[in-house]
Amino acid sequence: MAELNTGDGGGKGGKVRSKKANSKVDLTAMVDLAFLLITFFMLTTTLSKPQSMDLGLPDRDEDPSKNKDMKVDENRTLTVLVGENNKMIYYMGLLATPIAGPKDISYGKDGIRKELFSRKKSVLEYTGNKDKGIIVIIKPSKKSNYRNLVDILDEMAITGVSTYAIVNEYTPEETKLLEGK
Repeated sequence: MAELNTGDGGGKGGKVRSKKANSKVDLTAMVDLAFLLITFFMLTTTLSKPQSMDLGLPDRDEDPSKNKDMKVDENRTLTVLVGENNKMIYYMGLLATPIAGPKDISYGKDGIRKELFSRKKSVLEYTGNKDKGIIVIIKPSKKSNYRNLVDILDEMAITGVSTYAIVNEYTPEETKLLEGK
């Protein structure tokens, strides 16, 4: 600990003053208390938990010939093409005869989310059965980034789309559409 020596005044003559005791502050108890509080708060707070999204993945089948193409109603299918530089294009139905689109669209509440809500409503009116809702096919390109895929999966969760698939196969027409040719 450091001490401050005030001395005795050292002046020339004058009154004789009584010598005052130097005051010392022992901070050991305060340091102990601080470490106890830090330890207490570290142990009682909850640490941030990793955020994850549940994805249902199919079982890996060793024989590719067993994988059969699945037929879906084109009036219920919306395809989202995710490209580089945050580019996203959607179309409803088949690309050769689309019900809507193909159109460039942005992420967020005024972009794809608004479109998903309106298409979900129109499919519900078309089928009349809430169990047969919209089917979204997400096709990220090799040039798209991970953040864009996470963003579109977040939109699926926000809009309540329960049936969607991530497909990594592009037709030549879709590739041309995504590249803008």
